Amino acid sequence: MKISVVTAVYNRATTVEQALASVRSQSYQNIEHVIQDGGSTDGTLDILERHDDPRMSLLSEQDKGIYDAINRGKARASGDVVGLMHSDDLFAHDRVLESVAEAFDDPQVDCVYGDLQYVAANDITRVIRHWTSGAYSRALLARGWMPPHPTFYIRRSLLEQHGAYDTSFQIAADYDAMLRWLWTHNLQPAYIPEVMVKMRVGGESNRSLGRIVQKSREDYRALRRNNVGGIGALAQKNFSKIKQFRSKK
Repeated sequence: MKISVVTAVYNRATTVEQALASVRSQSYQNIEHVIQDGGSTDGTLDILERHDDPRMSLLSEQDKGIYDAINRGKARASGDVVGLMHSDDLFAHDRVLESVAEAFDDPQVDCVYGDLQYVAANDITRVIRHWTSGAYSRALLARGWMPPHPTFYIRRSLLEQHGAYDTSFQIAADYDAMLRWLWTHNLQPAYIPEVMVKMRVGGESNRSLGRIVQKSREDYRALRRNNVGGIGALAQKNFSKIKQFRSKK
């Protein structure tokens, strides 16, 4: 089984090298690292070109934002399974993709996900939030639950069949896609009960009050358009994050 890991990057010279190393350190070898650069000007491209690898596919071109860049990268992917590695994230250990491949050995599994840790931007050993996603239940989606996006892998054939991200969402296209895949099309996920990814805090969705408000509006639109729920589900989604700060494993 070939796994494609997609990285969308723009001006991340301070972190992209660690993301590259994280992918290359994986014990599972049948991988493809698809890197979609948005025309970086801060030295990111120099780093990417310096770390060229036969398993790496690099393209630099202007895009219309993070979700458009990820869509472009996923369209270039050739693996049986497709997942993400954001340019400022890293795998929690070197056997993550091995666990992903083992989960997909079951032909009934359409997608997989695991747990996520938010870590300090300048100290990846300091855990800010610990997100234990837990075993899947369709009913959880109506209560605002979603699997952590950076840990999510899906069969490429299903991604092509059901579509990638709707770029009319600037912040919540991942949530909309999750609801579309899991609720509307009833894809069957498997849960890997371990931390798969360490994600640096300070992402697009929470860097300002205005972005937090916009994120909530887009989450609500995703819930309504996929006929999953409304204000109640949105409230439960937001409140569920509180316990993540209390559980810093």
